[in-house]
Amino acid sequence: MKYTNKYIKKPIAFLLLITGFTVFSQQNSKIELPESFRNSVAKDTMNIADIKWKSFFSEADLVELIDIALAKNNDLQIAEKNITIANLQYKQAKWGNVPQINAYANATTTRLSENSLNGLSTSQFLGKNHLEDFSAGLNFSWEADIWGKIKNQKKSALAAYMQTTEAKKALQTSVVATVSNGFYDLLMLDAQLEIAKKTLVLNDSTLFVVNLQYDAGQVNLLAKQQTEAQRLIAAQLIPELEKNIQIQENALSVLTGTFPEVQKRQSLLNNLVVKDNLSAGIPSQLLSKRPDVKSAELELKIANAQVGIAKASLYPSLNITAVTGVNSFEFNNWFNIPASLFGSVTGGLVAPLLNSKKLKTRYEIAKIGRDQSVLRFKQTVLVAVGEVSNALVKIDKQEKEFTIANQRVETLKKSIVNANMLFKNGMATYLEVIIAQSYLLQAELELASIKKDRLIANVELYRALGGGWE
Repeated sequence: MKYTNKYIKKPIAFLLLITGFTVFSQQNSKIELPESFRNSVAKDTMNIADIKWKSFFSEADLVELIDIALAKNNDLQIAEKNITIANLQYKQAKWGNVPQINAYANATTTRLSENSLNGLSTSQFLGKNHLEDFSAGLNFSWEADIWGKIKNQKKSALAAYMQTTEAKKALQTSVVATVSNGFYDLLMLDAQLEIAKKTLVLNDSTLFVVNLQYDAGQVNLLAKQQTEAQRLIAAQLIPELEKNIQIQENALSVLTGTFPEVQKRQSLLNNLVVKDNLSAGIPSQLLSKRPDVKSAELELKIANAQVGIAKASLYPSLNITAVTGVNSFEFNNWFNIPASLFGSVTGGLVAPLLNSKKLKTRYEIAKIGRDQSVLRFKQTVLVAVGEVSNALVKIDKQEKEFTIANQRVETLKKSIVNANMLFKNGMATYLEVIIAQSYLLQAELELASIKKDRLIANVELYRALGGGWE
């Protein structure tokens, strides 16, 4: 008896040893990050990405528009369905190492040849030339997760589920940013339309005076034609801007999941306050705040799990199967217990032989795929840091650009007043007046565009830091 126990304990100990054996090493996803962003000297951890989007945007009509977009945007609804699918797949994967138990019931009848040995024997002993067989029972099968294959399948499914969640967050940040940018574009077009209409009125006034001078013989036909041409520049802008306004409204309608319609708004570009002193925090925060960065990291976890699964397929698998139930060749005795009871248990190792080369190739491909995931993760982080740096330099330089542009507009407004006074008193020519009006029109249009760019730069920084999904 001692001899038997000695040799039974050895394979059991061997199985316990290989069960805890790790077949592959996790690929490290660490990446060196700078201490601060370029164009930012601050190293504090204050970060505008922590602000919920309803608090970040102060315009009530914009908040309402974003709310509608998040509720009705079709892409976001598709992302929600993807999360549901991934969750179901993860729940299914959690049952990967649970034994499979199936119930069955069979009834068969076989007519035997009267000239066969089985037929003659059956006819002699049973008095009939056919056999009946009735069976019912349970099938049991279980694969021991020795090499961690099922464990890695669970890890892969969990990471895939979490990745779909991060994908939805990333899509939401994009929707929030796109809607707000489109809204600011719309307000800029509104402002430029008012500028064009105001300039047209100013041009009409100048043309009226030139026409009077022309009728009085004080100016020639060239003066009248050039003044009329200047007026037509402003007049041409009006339908062009009205067209762009409707196109922008249609684009916002699509984002909010509705058919093209007028976008109601009370905000005016000139009344909006551009936030300043926005804190970007430190680069390392991007790893936890930006959904696309977290998604890339989860992709690496999936790739690691796939390497483990491919590696495990190279080793033998331990399968245990069992069958139990009742069986009888007579229906009346089918459930005669315990006489009809039967059962069997089988355990065996299955190792790949002829397809080992195929499995090794799959393993090597999985490792290369993991290396690609590492590179994609690093590239995603690089892009994220670059986007934040770009937004910071835009905010800084566009503020200075706006100050200069605003000074230019104020100077040109004064020049318009002076030119009109001099023109009416015969101390300036019509050409000086229309040139001044042309310069003012261009400057005011540019100022509105720069104001819009400043608002969008703030949104870009907010999105680049990972804000907008809360």
